[in-house]
Amino acid sequence: MSTRHDYAKLNPEVEQMMNKRRSFLKQATGLTLGTLGLPLINARAAAAKNVRIGGSLGMSGRYAETGLNIKFGYETAIKYINEELGGVEIDGTRYAFILNLVDDASDPARATTLIQRQVDDGVDFFLGSYGSNVVLPCAAITEAAGKPMIQVGASADQIYTQGHTTVFGFFPRASRAWDSSVSFFRDIEPRPRKISIIATNDAFSRLNAQAAAKGCREAGFELLDMFQLPEQVSDASSVLSTLRARTPDVLITTTVDQNSLVIARQMIATGTNVPLLYQFLGPQLPMYRQSLGAQSNGVCAQFYWDDRVNLEDPVFGNSQKFVSYYREHFKRPLSYHTAGAAACITTYVHAMQQAGSLKPDRVRDALAQTDISTLFNRIKFSPEGDGDSIVMGAKIGQIQKQRFEIVYPQAQRTASLLYPTAPWAERS
Repeated sequence: MSTRHDYAKLNPEVEQMMNKRRSFLKQATGLTLGTLGLPLINARAAAAKNVRIGGSLGMSGRYAETGLNIKFGYETAIKYINEELGGVEIDGTRYAFILNLVDDASDPARATTLIQRQVDDGVDFFLGSYGSNVVLPCAAITEAAGKPMIQVGASADQIYTQGHTTVFGFFPRASRAWDSSVSFFRDIEPRPRKISIIATNDAFSRLNAQAAAKGCREAGFELLDMFQLPEQVSDASSVLSTLRARTPDVLITTTVDQNSLVIARQMIATGTNVPLLYQFLGPQLPMYRQSLGAQSNGVCAQFYWDDRVNLEDPVFGNSQKFVSYYREHFKRPLSYHTAGAAACITTYVHAMQQAGSLKPDRVRDALAQTDISTLFNRIKFSPEGDGDSIVMGAKIGQIQKQRFEIVYPQAQRTASLLYPTAPWAERS
């Protein structure tokens, strides 16, 4: 098992974050640990023993939109377990779940401070934050402590290539995430020839862009340009000017949700049209489609979950029961991150029951062997802990009439691909 010291030596950026965390810790005694530690429970759950699940999440700051989607998923599963089921039975004892979730403000240094505090406080099981730059250093802390972490918000390769044995993710690592997308591009008629890629200066986006470029070249596409923007995008005008001069058939962006929205807005404002815009993250969110309205139509993205598909789940029974329960109790639009977050909890429950124990090492071993249906997807992890690239690989969707439709693979599609898409000004 790697130590935090060894991990930091391999990752200078992480060591800088850890130093910031130590400095921050000295002045952090006034921080609130969140308001989620006392979920409502029924009489059965009140009489049960408690299992604490900790974690940090960007409920404010740059990642707040997706962070809140994840938060609501965690809360839904905890609420259902405690209020509807009266807890769950593990090795003959009934347990209620306590969610100790803290706001990391989308800041890696703050996140590591708060996660270390939870480790020191005896929390044994963790949920991940959103953003690889946040999850990566937090995983080093939980790994050093031997505590499992399940997360649905990060897929940078470094999370899974540093010898970690306790972190599990619901998505294939970035370098393995492009197989289905490249197959999709090859299936388009008339077939695209030229592709450009926009990445941002962070580990997830850079690796994602490199994997996309490699897959596209191997499939015979011409790569016109690979652009890199700052980690937080505010002005993409120079890149968009080049795109207007050298128009690709497909433009790929490998950025996080908020950056994708900024790039799309600036493309619309500058009249930067391409036959197909493919954004790795962003279009899946209701917020993206609400913000762009009809001009979001035609944009494509990977996605992992559709509320019309019904899958078995070890806690809710099936995904349609989850959807109904969520919409009965929460007003926030339902996103795939919300469903994935709820499935993180149900996966923990299954692993604890399979282990017949709440010892972190035994639960970790059960997670490594997981191969089950959940409300989100079939869950099976690679030996390194990321989502199995075949079992948990992505489908391709396109926004049509402001709804996400499956356009690939053909056997699962709910609509035919619109290609080439209309110019921004003509979309309705």
